Amino acid sequence: MRLTLEMIKFEHSVFALPFALTGALLAWRDAGFDIADLRYRLIWIVVAMVSARSAAMTFNRILDAGIDSRNLRTANRHLPAGHLSEAFAWGFTTLAAVIFLWAARELGQLCLVLAPLALGTLFFYSFCKRFSTYSHLVLGFCLGIAPAAAWIAVRGTLDPRILWLTLAVTLWTAGFDVIYACQDYAFDVAEGLFSIPRRFGISRALWLARIFHISMVAALIALVISFHLGVLSFIGILAVAALLIYEHGLVKPDDLSRVNAAFFTVNGYVSVLFFIFWAADILLHRVPA
Repeated sequence: MRLTLEMIKFEHSVFALPFALTGALLAWRDAGFDIADLRYRLIWIVVAMVSARSAAMTFNRILDAGIDSRNLRTANRHLPAGHLSEAFAWGFTTLAAVIFLWAARELGQLCLVLAPLALGTLFFYSFCKRFSTYSHLVLGFCLGIAPAAAWIAVRGTLDPRILWLTLAVTLWTAGFDVIYACQDYAFDVAEGLFSIPRRFGISRALWLARIFHISMVAALIALVISFHLGVLSFIGILAVAALLIYEHGLVKPDDLSRVNAAFFTVNGYVSVLFFIFWAADILLHRVPA
């Protein structure tokens, strides 16, 4: 169990889960705070999020095992190092996918219908770096669909306004994934893999990451306006912006030694602080729609 959780970086579920829960709370607010089985739905949303991510992450590890074995940075990952077998990984992927489909079924007909499409999108990302410079945006979209999916899970339909949060999460994820990919620039060139750092160079890639994150903040402001949210939501955006500025200050084209701090630590705080401020805004201003 420990090896499996390490393989899928289970703790990184914190990246997308707070945004999904924010989407659910916004849907609850839009319904006039009148969703009788909200707790039940929130539990299944968490199950769906964790299981979908677990299936996608394990599938990615299986598909990249050969590549990882040739990269000094990733050679010690569980599959190339032989800590877990490929057969076990396939079995775990299947189990996680089944749990995800079960959770989608519990969340309603539309969720069940869309679940295979969502899972296919997550699996598709694993192929992207073999042919697309912009795989970072595909990864971003994989996380970005979470708040829209949570909205559907609560309301049973999709409101176009929640897509501002989908856009924000997509840009946020793409930005920090570009930063993370900079450390594999030389390997990507040698292997013929595609990435923004390989296409544009590390310096320009970091500037593109900044543009993605500036655009994320703009999308969050549009979300606040579209839902007529309060001051706490704006403060949450300011907190996110401050953390992103700090994140970009940690990495420089000639010094990538603090990429892990920028990628793992700062972005964990981004998602958690965002959720705290936005949830507080929603819960402290409960008024009928």
